[in-house]
Amino acid sequence: MKIVFLMLLLVSLFLFPNEIHKSLAARPSVVSIGSILRFNSTTGGVSAVAIRAALEDINSDPTVLNGTTLQVDMRDTNCDDGFLGMVEALQFMETDAIAIIGPQCSTIAHIISYVANELQVPLMSFASDATLSSIQFPFFVRTMPSDLYEMAAVAAVVDYYQWKIVTAIYIDDDYGRNGIAALDDELTARRCKISYKVGFPSNAKRSDLLNLLVTVSNMESRVIILHTGAEPGLKLLALANGLNMMGNGYVWIATDWLSSYLDANSSVRAETINDMQGVLTVRPHIPKSKMKSNLMSKWNSLSKKYNHSDLRLSAYGFYVYDSVWAVARALDSFFDDGGRISFKNDSRLRDETGGSLHLEAMSVFDMGKKLLDKIRQANFTGASGQVQFNAQGELIHPAYDIISIIGNGVRTIGFWSNYTRLLSTVLPEDLYLKPPNTSLANQHLYDVIWPGETAQKPRVTYRFRAFGTGTANPHYDQLIQKVVDNEFDAAIGDIAITMNRTQTLDFTQPFIESGLVILAPVKKHITNSWAFLQPFTLGMWCVTGLSFLVVGAVIWVLEHRINDDFRGSPRQQLITIVWFSFSTLFFAHRENTMSALGRGVLIIWLFVVLIIQSSYTASLTSILTVQQLDTSIRGLDDLKNSDYTIGFQVGSFAEEYMVKELNISRSRLKALGSPEEYAENLKLGPKKGGVMAIVDERPYVELFLSTNCKIAVAGSDFTSRGWGFAFPRDSPLQVDLSTAILTLSENGELQRIHDKWLRTGDCSADNTEFVDSNQLRLESFMGLFLICGAACALALLIYFGIMLRQYLRHEPPESISTEPGSSKSKCSLKRFISFVDDREPPKQKRSLRLSGSSMPTTPTSNVDIERPGRPTRNGGVVNIES
Repeated sequence: MKIVFLMLLLVSLFLFPNEIHKSLAARPSVVSIGSILRFNSTTGGVSAVAIRAALEDINSDPTVLNGTTLQVDMRDTNCDDGFLGMVEALQFMETDAIAIIGPQCSTIAHIISYVANELQVPLMSFASDATLSSIQFPFFVRTMPSDLYEMAAVAAVVDYYQWKIVTAIYIDDDYGRNGIAALDDELTARRCKISYKVGFPSNAKRSDLLNLLVTVSNMESRVIILHTGAEPGLKLLALANGLNMMGNGYVWIATDWLSSYLDANSSVRAETINDMQGVLTVRPHIPKSKMKSNLMSKWNSLSKKYNHSDLRLSAYGFYVYDSVWAVARALDSFFDDGGRISFKNDSRLRDETGGSLHLEAMSVFDMGKKLLDKIRQANFTGASGQVQFNAQGELIHPAYDIISIIGNGVRTIGFWSNYTRLLSTVLPEDLYLKPPNTSLANQHLYDVIWPGETAQKPRVTYRFRAFGTGTANPHYDQLIQKVVDNEFDAAIGDIAITMNRTQTLDFTQPFIESGLVILAPVKKHITNSWAFLQPFTLGMWCVTGLSFLVVGAVIWVLEHRINDDFRGSPRQQLITIVWFSFSTLFFAHRENTMSALGRGVLIIWLFVVLIIQSSYTASLTSILTVQQLDTSIRGLDDLKNSDYTIGFQVGSFAEEYMVKELNISRSRLKALGSPEEYAENLKLGPKKGGVMAIVDERPYVELFLSTNCKIAVAGSDFTSRGWGFAFPRDSPLQVDLSTAILTLSENGELQRIHDKWLRTGDCSADNTEFVDSNQLRLESFMGLFLICGAACALALLIYFGIMLRQYLRHEPPESISTEPGSSKSKCSLKRFISFVDDREPPKQKRSLRLSGSSMPTTPTSNVDIERPGRPTRNGGVVNIES
């Protein structure tokens, strides 16, 4: 039998060398891991018990590690003193450990991560500092959600309650600073911000903390984020309660240090609970599972067994428990895959000074990379939920409970999940079963009892500070500058939104439209018997009247030779010309036009008359019914072209606008500070020390005109501006106020506010806006007159060309002299004039005798053919017989 066994063994060695190697050589009897904790802290105590509980469960389970015993070497470190803590951690690294649970302190975790990379030892840390990442530290494995997710949950709460600015208090170490930096990024993404943040050392004195809280109480935001450890955090809450900072109007949001403290401590003093009434906090969400229930059921006995009977199980306990299980499962797979535990010295690690660190004692884990890969491949349901890492080395599905402290206990008001990145009252594990719905409309939290025992959501408090003396107009640019310099957090008032101001500040949506207008003194129109002459200027009247006569003369020239309506004695013809011309104004002319040229000229002239008549009617109607006021200033051009003094309101941007944009000399401008000064200076006028006009914004003008009926707006607005509230760059309050203004505008409330406070008086109906009373000028109709004149000239040219052709056919060529000064030339001109003046004979029918035809020769056989006869000088015709 022995021979057979040996032969089988030899065959197996040759045929299956790898499998025999894995089963016989890879599994030691004992495997040691390390743990770096702070024993005198709540988190450290809970973690120590959780590690012991995990070891008991792992070593008693024959399916895990297959007979290999897992043991842990725990070391205490001082988190408060960073230097001593780092020395203690480095001394611990001299031991040969295949993995390390911890550390819990971010400061020590940063140092140990460098050492873990060098020694290739996986570091299973529950430090939440977001700057600790597997990219920089490949052997760093975070076994709980990082501060990135915790701060996203806090920022979601801030945004949900529409608080746009918060104050942050943090402990001044890597954990505190980096956590607040993560919070700042999350708030910025939601258009919120930290308006004031203050850090303090872990060993800060009570007086320092009091001064810190007094400073915070004077800040604009009373939404306070507290990111510290348990000991300093509880001290701050107690001091804040003594300063009445835990009452109505305040909001306190603590990070997970507070929930961990409350969960882990079985008995909390009544005074401590009283100091935190109404505080909100977050807690890593631990879903229900079998392992969670088992661990909770035996926790009391475990805590007593390991001398921590005063501690209950917190979220950190679940994560630490699962961390040990993750190492055990990874080791089991590591051994199954042929992994071996061996170390080698690193020649670069030497303690040349002969100190106590003994760097040469540190060894490199030969197969640490392989074990790390096994850990990152973990995929099981633990006490904390699903233990699985994503590509970035973070646990999947981080989620948080949102907790409100009320009475003697805590109340969960909702959850935040990275799956949707929204707040909800639905359990995160239920959300994972559905596609993610990221609509903000789905956000919901249960009601909260806030500090001061009120159910009403606290607001960000504000305090108004008057700007100016109250007796004189302040300069608005100085007010704007105080916002730029952060002396004021905002500027509220009638602040014009200008291009220069928007370069340094953010403005809300305009709550009223405004533009610069011109105020000028006015006088009543004198409506008398000659009012009908006002629509046209003198030049327009003269040209129009002359045009009537010219067109009448042109029509007479074109018609009098063939139209009996335009013939007669010279007196009759002159009357006809005048009558025909002006009767066309009413389209009442009774003389017919027979020539094509005359009809063409008349059509164009009637179109011109139609335009002139319509314009006159409209202008006269405006003068007699609408326009009741007149002023010497018609608009912006009159203002710029004159040399008189112009007034403006003290502190208004109108001064710089007129100087820089309109190129008006500053010496022409006069500052006025009250409505009384406006009225007085306009009444005096520029020649008596007053002003010609005043340039101001329309809302001011509307209010001024309600009690000053002898002043009106000249022209229209020449700028398009608005009034808005000024905020520093990227202020989240700007968005809120803009939204509120738009809401008021859409529901009509903004217009009702305008009507109430800017309601004008009785006399303003006539002069709120001055309708430009310029008379109709010749320039406006020059195109029409030119068209009509061209038509007349062309018609005359064609007509005289036709007449000349007929005249040349009528007179023999030898009777026409070509010498202008000869007597024959003068005679020919007279004959031509006489020819043109003669009545053209009407067209007649002439009889033609058709000879050599079969038709009868009787008179009835004559065929009348209509042909023009040749005119004679006596007006007869020459009959032509065929």
